[in-house]
Amino acid sequence: MAILTEDECRAIMKKALSYSKADECEINLSGSDSANIRYARNAVSTSGAISSTSMAISSAFGKKLGIVTLNDYTDEAISSAVKRSEELAKLAPENPEYMPFLGPQTYSAPTKTFVSETAALTPAQRTSMVEQSLNVSKENKLTAAGFLQNSSGFSALMNCKGLFAYNTSTDINFSATLRTADSQGSGYVTKDYNDVSKLDTLALTKIAAKKSAGSTNAKALEPGKYTVILEPAAGIVLLEQLYGSLDARSADEGRSFLSKPGGKTRLGEKMVDERINIYSDPSHPELPTSVWSGDGQPQVKRSWIEKGVVKNLNYSRFWAQKKGVQPIPYPSGIIMDGGTQSLEELIKGTEKGILVTRLWYIRPVDPQTLLFTGLTRDGTFYIENGQIKFPIKNFRFNESPVIMLNNLDALGKTERTVSGESGQSALIPPMRIRDFTFSSLSDAI
Repeated sequence: MAILTEDECRAIMKKALSYSKADECEINLSGSDSANIRYARNAVSTSGAISSTSMAISSAFGKKLGIVTLNDYTDEAISSAVKRSEELAKLAPENPEYMPFLGPQTYSAPTKTFVSETAALTPAQRTSMVEQSLNVSKENKLTAAGFLQNSSGFSALMNCKGLFAYNTSTDINFSATLRTADSQGSGYVTKDYNDVSKLDTLALTKIAAKKSAGSTNAKALEPGKYTVILEPAAGIVLLEQLYGSLDARSADEGRSFLSKPGGKTRLGEKMVDERINIYSDPSHPELPTSVWSGDGQPQVKRSWIEKGVVKNLNYSRFWAQKKGVQPIPYPSGIIMDGGTQSLEELIKGTEKGILVTRLWYIRPVDPQTLLFTGLTRDGTFYIENGQIKFPIKNFRFNESPVIMLNNLDALGKTERTVSGESGQSALIPPMRIRDFTFSSLSDAI
């Protein structure tokens, strides 16, 4: 019931605008249906479903803005909310960075962000998918903990200047951690897709089971600089720190790794290995996203780093106006070009190195150099002469994605993955990196 059609959204939002007496008024209407199964110790612990909608009414008088949210769409409730938002706007101080709402925009054709089979997933289907995962764990005498969730949603935007935008989307997310009975071995997998037909919980759990069984009796290596192979689920949590920091204002104000003395930035400079191409593209079939941003700006295919050179920075509408440039919205999906090798081929081509399944607990150390720290876990292995020789104890690392991408040795095939830190999806290849810095050992499994 939470997924309102485009016509239903239009009717509700037009009604809200009809009550407005403000200089400007904008309506955001969104909602979602989601359902999940959580399991631990090889048994389902919770199963739930949530259905909700929410409407935000933004009223402005000059540069004074008031916002009210509601989920009751009767005439009386909407009228009251509009009136309340106007009262709040009149009481609010002026926002010196207030930007007038956008007029009508031109968007490219909607992408396939919504897959009906994902939205229609039944409790029985979710149960079957989790059952396959649990069976792998039990058959291998391991202990599994995991989470499976599918969701569908809509978002719509309408304002008094004639702007209207509408989008629907679906997602299915799966993660599982399998441990040995003595808790000395652990394996992890995570994936998410728009299309449920692409998710194979059986195959994924087998990967986690193999890593779990193979990571017992881990040996300790001395901390230091090693060649590493970062699987996509590990690489994304560092890369998202890089592409999430491509903000023009923080660079201009000297708060970023892209800042230079005198208020200048590194826009246009080569910052990383020339094999690095990072871009966003709402129409990419493996990572389709909305063709409009949250404030109604069009989202288009855009290069952020091309052949190692920083090509674009994110400009908010306020900052773009201040700098006299065109605004560039933050991307809704990131894609990094890869190579032709599989993960197995990357391992075969490694003389000595470390395979990293997962990096977690990422924390900033120095924003000026984009230095971060965190830990490996859930399957870390030593590679020698192209083969995995033995499991190793986990490390704490201190590394910058900028330094990391300058020490690039090889790229594998790009694949869709999801960040275990932020929950954001991206297309990321496995990467072989030279001189990755491990600073100390960790007793975590």
